[in-house]
Amino acid sequence: MTLFDHRHLNLPAAIIAGGAAGIISGFVKLGWENVLPPRTAKRDAVNPPETLMKQVGIPDSILNASYHYSGHEIPWAGFVIHFGFSTTFAVLYQILGEKVPAIKKDAGTWFGLAIWVAFHLGIMPAMGTVPTAKEQPKDEHISEALGHIVWMVTNNLVGTDVYRRLTQQSHRH
Repeated sequence: MTLFDHRHLNLPAAIIAGGAAGIISGFVKLGWENVLPPRTAKRDAVNPPETLMKQVGIPDSILNASYHYSGHEIPWAGFVIHFGFSTTFAVLYQILGEKVPAIKKDAGTWFGLAIWVAFHLGIMPAMGTVPTAKEQPKDEHISEALGHIVWMVTNNLVGTDVYRRLTQQSHRH
């Protein structure tokens, strides 16, 4: 096995496949967090996407904007961050994984864990968006680590299949 795959990368297909995977995996991660909530109710009152938006100066008029569905008021700004993150990393994973197959080892498990470590234990605590790794509860670490694995395995399954279908179609024409 070589580190780099020298096959041609179909960049538009990888972007479409990663985009589709990121949207689907974003829904999977939301569902996961309903089963194993990563934060206490008190810490979730202002969740990390909201905190990050405040840190970068997003005005309250956008931060507090919401839509109504089935009697619920749902803030949409946090979903923009959630799905933006999910889709960005799914596209990156798809592109890099086509050129460096080791990235997709164990269906993306290690890549998902690396993203969790980088952001939840490193970048976001350093920015003050979330508490330090030691200050985060064990339940949060468990939920986030497993959630990132499930999220990335979903990206792997969906992205790989969509990419294969798109590139097989392009070879037929």
